[in-house]
Amino acid sequence: MAQFNRRDIGKGLGLAATTLGMPAAARAAMPRDASFPSDFQWGCATASYQIEGAVNEDGRGPTIWDTFSHTPGKVANGENGDVACDSYHRYAEDIALLKAMGVRTYRMSVAWSRIFPEGRGKPNPKGLDYYNRVVDGLLAAGIEPYVTTFHWDLPQALPGGWQNRDTAYALGDYAGYLAKSLGDRVHNFMTVNELRCFTDIGHIEGRHAPGLKLLPAQGNQVRHHGVLAHGLAVQAIRANARPGTRIGLADNTSFFVPVIETPEHIEAVRRATREENAMFLTAIMEGKYLDSYLAEQGAAAPKVQAGDMKIISSPLDFVAINVYTPSYVRSDSGPKGYKILPHLPQSPRMASPWLYVGPEVGYWSVRMVSELWKPKALYISENGCSADDVMADGRLDDADRVMYLRNYMTHFQRAVAEGYPLKGYFLWSLMDNFEWADGYSKRFGVHYVDFATQKRTPKLSAAWYRELIRRNALV
Repeated sequence: MAQFNRRDIGKGLGLAATTLGMPAAARAAMPRDASFPSDFQWGCATASYQIEGAVNEDGRGPTIWDTFSHTPGKVANGENGDVACDSYHRYAEDIALLKAMGVRTYRMSVAWSRIFPEGRGKPNPKGLDYYNRVVDGLLAAGIEPYVTTFHWDLPQALPGGWQNRDTAYALGDYAGYLAKSLGDRVHNFMTVNELRCFTDIGHIEGRHAPGLKLLPAQGNQVRHHGVLAHGLAVQAIRANARPGTRIGLADNTSFFVPVIETPEHIEAVRRATREENAMFLTAIMEGKYLDSYLAEQGAAAPKVQAGDMKIISSPLDFVAINVYTPSYVRSDSGPKGYKILPHLPQSPRMASPWLYVGPEVGYWSVRMVSELWKPKALYISENGCSADDVMADGRLDDADRVMYLRNYMTHFQRAVAEGYPLKGYFLWSLMDNFEWADGYSKRFGVHYVDFATQKRTPKLSAAWYRELIRRNALV
């Protein structure tokens, strides 16, 4: 576990040790090394159902999100992903947007039901042809693809969905086929995106597809099937990909910030990070469910078969984390040793009600994952924000999004400067897209999409990100 004192932190921030006794105003006037490592990977991220559209073309099978979004009352304004950004037909235009910003990596997902319309069985050659074209186009533009095998769009035909243990094996089979088919050009795979979302929000809270509100025991079993699917996908990709292929996952881990940066509150954050993620990243990285989690769930604890935890904890080449908003934690005398503080009504947030602004989470997310589980490498697989974007005179000056990104980037840079193994960053998102249950009402892109015409327009944030990449340093 890395330990840093005041002198270490001063060095990490690029300050000479002699500045530690200086008045704040004098320190602020000192130059600061705000650069990133020369090999740092800058990228953007999207997901298949959110951008592709073309839901009935070239043999694609229906997914649970097609069903959910066409169910009245489930998605804002009755919207769906039938057309989305029409990236299925406009992918070359989208690659050009990436190239214009100077990104060298692109995190994309493959629609499972384009490859296997019924989830398994005979592969669909037209679906694979599409992703071959995308991958080849990216490589021709000097952009390296990072492919996520599953980003929520589960084939509707799979019996029982995530309640059925067999779905985890189906995902493994599909991931192995994808690695064999694309692995001559794709060298980085992520198994699943945001376990907590497609399990809890979809099956316990009911706000996402398939819209279920299961009993605790059933919900915990869905969680177990999700982490099992991840492990099976790791093994299948490893067995079918070329030597040197790197495998990880993209997880929306619950992250915490100490209310004050003192030892007792930092220890509370460490405890909270491990305990509050017991059913997901903790299980994956430690190969077990914590005794505290099992005791808390009691009779509703997941049923684990022999060998499951070994599969779930299959070794990873990197861990990628989606970082948006923190919870704040203080030390507590209770049995857990920490207390999670509620966000107050006046807490600053972006356009989405859940997206509270807490830039320090950029540093603490990287530090805690690094210290707790010591991954070989870390990536920020998503970071960005919604804003109430309005075009004016052909421009969109989203200074609020620039504010958000700049402040978060400051804390990612602190983590890099202190030596944590953060190797790359994928901004969410390349362009406005279908934002799940929020439909098209929340815009996260650095390119504005007019969904009536499909015209893409760079926002101020795209120019800011381009300059950040050009300098490889904070802007």
